[in-house]
Amino acid sequence: MSESSTAAPLSGRAYFVSGGGSGIGLACAARLVADGAAVAICGRGEGRLESAARRIAAAARGGGSVRTVVADVTVEADVQRAVAVALEATGRLDGCIANAGGGGVPGPYHAQDPAEFLRVLHLNLLGTMLCVKHAVRPMIAAGGGSFIGMSSITGVLSHPYFGAYPVAKAGVEAMMRNAADEYGRFKVRFNAIRPGFIETEMMESIPRDSAAYRSYLDNTPLGDVGQPEDVANLARFLLGDEARWITGQCIGVDGGHSLRRGPDFSAVAEMIHGREVLEGVMS
Repeated sequence: MSESSTAAPLSGRAYFVSGGGSGIGLACAARLVADGAAVAICGRGEGRLESAARRIAAAARGGGSVRTVVADVTVEADVQRAVAVALEATGRLDGCIANAGGGGVPGPYHAQDPAEFLRVLHLNLLGTMLCVKHAVRPMIAAGGGSFIGMSSITGVLSHPYFGAYPVAKAGVEAMMRNAADEYGRFKVRFNAIRPGFIETEMMESIPRDSAAYRSYLDNTPLGDVGQPEDVANLARFLLGDEARWITGQCIGVDGGHSLRRGPDFSAVAEMIHGREVLEGVMS
């Protein structure tokens, strides 16, 4: 194998990453561009996207490049437009990482606000579905491809007070399994990644000296938190030819956390809602 072929194994390929302006999405895009791919990232903030693009471009080699598009994954026209931007580089789409997502305000189900519950479902679940809807046709046209839905350890392990988030992530996993079955005949693969506690902006709100943070470490056999690059390395594998026989799977990147139990967010929920709300359901 020549040096050029090993230097840029994804040269000539194009990918779309939603939520690529920070955290896991940024790390995934950077990993792909470093292997020579043309990547389009989307997010809702133009400034954050441009900053991310500069960081990603700095790692580019072998013809790798990055494009940005401001888009809200819960708006179908935005997703359609973002996928079109991803196609501009090579005229094809080889893969997609539906990474955009987020949680809500911690609290028990009897205190959940329906509008907030639906917002979280739309962001994580509807957003993923719209990425599937608009990415699958160009991947079929390319002769096949690989789609990754970003799940979470919450989708398989009980996380009390996380509201709609575990529900949405379990739905993402179900969607990936069904899509793998539906589109396998077109050589399009669908898999989900289940990150555990990854050091991203979403987790910065958890004080490092809190019981919630300590409970993450206590329930993680490797005794630490993961980095966005840990997830990006698995995403890169699943998008590449090395994973050609892997579809319909949900793979954890959690330091072994899924072997134990979810974190203790009772103090956080009590601080937000009050003890009387948490215990009032029993009265």
